[in-house]
Amino acid sequence: MDKSQFNQSLIDFLNAAPTPFHAVQVMADKLLDAGFKELHEENQWNTEPGKYFVTRNQSSIIAFNLGSTELRKSGIRIVGAHTDSPCLKAKPRPNRNKLGYHQIGVEVYGGVLLNPWFDRDLSLAGRVTHKSTEGKLQNTLIDLKKPIAIIPSLAIHLDREANNNRKVNPETDMAPVLLQSEADYSLEELIAPHINDHEILATELSFYDTNPAAVIGERDQFLASARLDNLLSCFTGLTSLVEADNNHTNLLVCNDHEEVGSASFSGAEGTFLRDVLERITNPGEDRRRTFARSLLISTDNAHGIHPNYPDKHESNHGPILNKGPTVKFNANQRYATNSETAGYFKALCQSVDVPIQEFVNRADMACGSTIGPITAKEIGVKTLDVGVPTFAMHSIRELAGTEDAYNLMLALKALYCDGGPLGASN
Repeated sequence: MDKSQFNQSLIDFLNAAPTPFHAVQVMADKLLDAGFKELHEENQWNTEPGKYFVTRNQSSIIAFNLGSTELRKSGIRIVGAHTDSPCLKAKPRPNRNKLGYHQIGVEVYGGVLLNPWFDRDLSLAGRVTHKSTEGKLQNTLIDLKKPIAIIPSLAIHLDREANNNRKVNPETDMAPVLLQSEADYSLEELIAPHINDHEILATELSFYDTNPAAVIGERDQFLASARLDNLLSCFTGLTSLVEADNNHTNLLVCNDHEEVGSASFSGAEGTFLRDVLERITNPGEDRRRTFARSLLISTDNAHGIHPNYPDKHESNHGPILNKGPTVKFNANQRYATNSETAGYFKALCQSVDVPIQEFVNRADMACGSTIGPITAKEIGVKTLDVGVPTFAMHSIRELAGTEDAYNLMLALKALYCDGGPLGASN
């Protein structure tokens, strides 16, 4: 797959995945097409060497190629990402009627940059749990696709200080306008036709911008889209795994709920990855030796240095878009990178002519985190944090470079193709 094909496929994936549920569904379909077999956690596994995947909560997925080499001698190459993105989620009882307008009450999911959500053409997607006419409990994924709502800004004439000091209240300012009608209306009426008018029991629905992902810029150097953090890495890891068709044991884990701390049964702090690893490795001494020779690369996005705000970056560590994937360091272990894992990744990138950059937060600014430290703690494997430089992280529309995701894919493919033991000489 060349760079142009890769970026177009990435755009198609971003447009098809407005929620973590849809992202996992699209990834599962791609894995089936590539010859992976679906496993189910409630069934017994008899995994011989081959390609497999398993999902949890329909929003997290693990795919792996189980090779025939002894894992205690080679370890497992693991790439991690997350399927969720900051957004506005409909409340369980969301219906609001005010002045003849029907609105939907929302909760803020994760660290949303709220201002860019105003004046956008919004649609709704997610999972609906319902009861069929036979009384059977079912889950159905829906995507309305059509722009159905908007959060209008307050005109500057009514708030003269809007450009200087406007604060956004997520409870009172962010309810999307869905309909103008004096009659009673409900969200259930809107989504009922999409589930054959079955009885709706509960919903997990998110608003999203209907403006599709696109390559932009005078020389097509940028990729603009919602949910680049972190669907870009999900797609990059998936492509790397599928293209690295070899006999090594490689694994991709894409967890939900990273943006809210990962503390869920489908999040990185849950048991999903550990449960899978226990089912595909030998117990006891062999498992400990396997983990000691394994490596996790956590591929969450990095902050690109912004030309309008260069003072927000440390002067020697400002990643530039299209200059390569970025290794992320933090002395307080908000990122899990150490000298050994960084050195290994640098050598790996050199072997495939992939440029790399480095990021460290300013010492006077708080540092975010990733699934890297959480997974390192839960599983006990060497870990590296790396990501594609991005502008406007957690906005409704983010920006990345068209070179960087492709280069990260090449580096991760090289990781998956490296079957030798890990670790520097002591």
